[in-house]
Amino acid sequence: MIIFIAIDDTDNINEGSTGRTANQLRNFIEERGWGITAPVTRHQLLVHPDVPYTSHNSAMCFKADIMSEVYHELIEGAGRFLKTASASGSDPGLCVAREDGIVCPSELYAFGYRAKTEIITKEEAYTLAERLQVHLSEHGGTGDGIIGALAGVGLRMSGNDGRFQGRTSLRPAGEVMKVEAIKSSSDIEVVESLDGDILHDSEDVILGDVIKTVLLGHKRKLLVYRNEIDIWQTCNKQQLRKY
Repeated sequence: MIIFIAIDDTDNINEGSTGRTANQLRNFIEERGWGITAPVTRHQLLVHPDVPYTSHNSAMCFKADIMSEVYHELIEGAGRFLKTASASGSDPGLCVAREDGIVCPSELYAFGYRAKTEIITKEEAYTLAERLQVHLSEHGGTGDGIIGALAGVGLRMSGNDGRFQGRTSLRPAGEVMKVEAIKSSSDIEVVESLDGDILHDSEDVILGDVIKTVLLGHKRKLLVYRNEIDIWQTCNKQQLRKY
C-alpha cells in the first residue's frame, strides 16, 4: 500500500526542525518493519503576518510503501511519536493519505496550492480531510500544523511541488559532469533547464556550491541554467526558492 505522510509545526524558534523530525519519523516507521519510506520533500506555504509559523512556514512530506495491515497502527504510532519528538510550545499536525483511497485527489491538490497563497482555517482542513477520507490529527499546542500537513500531502501527491530535503552529493563545486554521470551517481532522474528543456546525457553541467533537487512531473529533477559564459550550471538556492 502506498501512503503519503506529512507533518508541520513540530519546532519552535529555539529548537527543533520539522525536516529533521520528518526523517526521524521515516526511521521510526522502517525500524518497526512497517514499510519502506522515500526521501522527504519540503513544501513552501504562505508567509503572512496572520499565519503563525516558526521560520519559513514549510510542511514536510514523504511517501511510504507499507503493509496494508499496519496502516492504522502506523497512524497511531506516528501520532505518539510526534507528541514526544516535537519541540515544546509547537503545534504539530499529522496527515496520512492512502494513494488509492482518496475520493477526489484533485481537491487535495487544490487545497495544497491554496495554502501557498491563502489563509486557511483548521475547520476547512478538517472538513476536506473527512470528505476525502484522509487522516488528519493534531498532537499538541493549537494543532494548527494540521493545515500545513494536509497541504503538504496534496502538494507532494500532485508531483509538481517541493524541494527534496538535504543536499545531493556529487563532485566539488566548479567541476564539470556529464548529465549521464550525474544521473548514474545519484537519485536524480532528470536534468532540466529552468525553461523546461530536458538535457541530453552527453551535455556538460558545472556544479554549484549546493546541489538541491526538486519534485516536478513526479520525478526528482536537477534544475540548471545557462551561466554568463553560456554553459549549463546548477541552480542556486535563490533560483529554487519558488519550489
